[in-house]
Amino acid sequence: MANNPQSPNGNHDPAGSTQMFRAFVDEGTRQPQTSAGSSGGSRVGVIVGVIAAVVIVAGVAWLALG
Repeated sequence: MANNPQSPNGNHDPAGSTQMFRAFVDEGTRQPQTSAGSSGGSRVGVIVGVIAAVVIVAGVAWLALG
């Protein structure tokens, strides 16, 4: 059982989960921010997907009720 060197009060973390979490958080802050174009593209994809789902559900309902 080694002490966690990143722990502020010297407590050890036997599973190392705190160190892994901090590495995960630090990794997220090091990545560059995505451009507005890429987030806009995913937004368009979601909108198209929702419209397609509504059309499919409407078609199934029309077939079931018609």
